[in-house]
Amino acid sequence: MRLTFIGAAQEVTGSCFLVETDYVRFLVDCGMFQGGREARERNLKDWPFDPRQIHFVLLTHAHIDHAGGTAELAERLGLPIIGPHPGDQYWIDGLPQQSQMFGFPPAGHFTPTRWLADGDTVQIGHCTLNVRHCPGHTPGHVVFHSPEAKRAFVGDVLFAGSIGRTDFPGGNHAELISSIRERLWPMGDDTVFIPGHGPESTFGEERRFNPYVGQR
Repeated sequence: MRLTFIGAAQEVTGSCFLVETDYVRFLVDCGMFQGGREARERNLKDWPFDPRQIHFVLLTHAHIDHAGGTAELAERLGLPIIGPHPGDQYWIDGLPQQSQMFGFPPAGHFTPTRWLADGDTVQIGHCTLNVRHCPGHTPGHVVFHSPEAKRAFVGDVLFAGSIGRTDFPGGNHAELISSIRERLWPMGDDTVFIPGHGPESTFGEERRFNPYVGQR
């Protein structure tokens, strides 16, 4: 599994990861960048990969910095959209309003090809991604976990040294903490997680030292 950071690494917005295996190429999230002229230009640029080689898009949740570019790309190429959980219907319906509210370019509404629920799986060639519903940051947030690769795409649930915000509509701090402790920690201390923004870490590191949810 080869991972390319299209956005998100050292970024506050524009979360998007290109994942390549021997069998498929797909995106985890497809967000827009927020800001002034530079951000607008980045949103209008061509993708830094050949989008015709993408097979589908996985979505962790429907905030615009994770899902704002999904509708245009999927419509242009006929790509399946997998995820998030139906709890994020509110945020999908509100993508056009999100773009106005947060200073993004116009974002389109979309209907996922497949909604996801806790315990679902997504087959990636010979690899299986397990789906965990992890509400708190948004009601319909999901996490994708590969036990084989010991990797997890956690969106905005957990960060290195921090946790996701819960002050947006539908956010719930208690649910977020429960999602982390009851659904992420059991994936194993040695599992490397890829957050929606910022550097990677391991669940073990965060369980021990994260000031918001760790043991110390």
